[in-house]
Amino acid sequence: MNRAVFGGSFDPVHNGHINLVKQVYSKVGLDEIIIMPAGISPFKQNMERIPASGKQRFEMCKLAFEDVPYVTVSDYEISQPDVSYTVNTVRHLKEQYPQDELFLIIGSDMLLSFHKWRNFEEILSICGLIAASRESGQKDMAELEKQAEILKKHGSVTVVPIDTFEASSTEIRKKIKNSSDISCYVPQNVVKYIQEHNLYSD
Repeated sequence: MNRAVFGGSFDPVHNGHINLVKQVYSKVGLDEIIIMPAGISPFKQNMERIPASGKQRFEMCKLAFEDVPYVTVSDYEISQPDVSYTVNTVRHLKEQYPQDELFLIIGSDMLLSFHKWRNFEEILSICGLIAASRESGQKDMAELEKQAEILKKHGSVTVVPIDTFEASSTEIRKKIKNSSDISCYVPQNVVKYIQEHNLYSD
């Protein structure tokens, strides 16, 4: 099987995430995509705590993708007591699925700094990299392709252009705090969960 993991804070998960997953699935030919809500991010250790708990973000992801048959949601990272380094996650997936072709889905912005990730060479030795380009225009693609070529000496790297759905978890949290409507950015069942658990309103 061709199995990919897509991680993030998902705080909250929104239609931009769903759009990215569906387009990558259709364009790359994957069998399954694992949604992996982050535990303690190495990039956010010194920031304020993530507004929603790991369990709440996990539940929101399950709701958001409940009608997408090729998606599963994993609580692996949120169940770990330590910082969620991607290399540890892909090692775990390799142990779980030793016969599968594994991939890591990231945003195009992350591709440009991927060489700064902990043990990035090992990550690329375990799984192929799929960078979803959410920017339009040849300039962006040229820069991404150049970075992909540099990283390809360590493993497989594919840049996949996708149609943009403008949504930001940060902006959505601000809208909730201001009592603004978020129904065009977030699935209705997730909106209901946010309201029932009074998330992001303080």
